[in-house]
Amino acid sequence: MKKYTMVALVAITCLTAFNFALAGGRDYKPIVVTPNLETGFIDQIEKQDDRYVLSFDRMEWYEGEQAVQKFLEREGDGEMEGPPDGYYIINDNSTLISLTIAEDADVRMQIYNRTGNIAEADILWDEQISIEKFVELMNTEDELDLKGFPYHLTVKDGEVVRIVQQYIP
Repeated sequence: MKKYTMVALVAITCLTAFNFALAGGRDYKPIVVTPNLETGFIDQIEKQDDRYVLSFDRMEWYEGEQAVQKFLEREGDGEMEGPPDGYYIINDNSTLISLTIAEDADVRMQIYNRTGNIAEADILWDEQISIEKFVELMNTEDELDLKGFPYHLTVKDGEVVRIVQQYIP
């Protein structure tokens, strides 16, 4: 009996370790801010002259202590000592800008409806998907509205070369 228990324990341990390796770890890592980074909401993506072009609403994204500081500066009159979920968004200007997506852009998602069953959607940190899949997801009406998530865009030479979905708890 001990032999079967030990085999089951080893199997569970190996499967758990394998599951964490596939998911790229389960820990959230804040986005690293760089000079080429634009953060905001994607309004739409259209194909123009065989290239994808997105309409983008820039905003400011803050996490941790920066989020607390900005929250208190702008909304410090109440009883709250900081933003409830650890992040704070400032979007004072809703003007849309258009940006072309590079043909080889790197797209990373945190959560989306992979199977068509919203109950099965779960987090896989920085899961890489194709640009075509991303455009399909953004243009599909779903219970998990991907346009409701902020995205971090890395822009080089006027083109979006990386798109990273920001997970919102």
